[in-house]
Amino acid sequence: MRLRRVYDETGPDDGTRVLVDRIWPRGVRRGSFDEWLKDVAPSTELRDWYGHDPTKFTEFRRRYLAELKLPAQSRALAQLRKLEKSGTVTVLTATKEADISHAKILVDLLH
Repeated sequence: MRLRRVYDETGPDDGTRVLVDRIWPRGVRRGSFDEWLKDVAPSTELRDWYGHDPTKFTEFRRRYLAELKLPAQSRALAQLRKLEKSGTVTVLTATKEADISHAKILVDLLH
């Protein structure tokens, strides 16, 4: 499982490309990815609270992991795990700072 930004060039070894953002990224055409698992993304409230503030990342991670236990998020996470079992998965996000994003938390969780 690997992490990339949606704006990065597609690589030949990306495998299944999965968008994990709740909102469709600007300037990206539909059909650019194999899957869109928007339910695995943090809630709008949590995302707005966090605002990609590095000083809030530890608390964001704790709250996000708690959200992943909710039914819809749990089903989406199970789908991501299922995809991983069948080969390489590239988790995609539009955020500029992927290393402090929910996508990074997902990749770390599934490794």
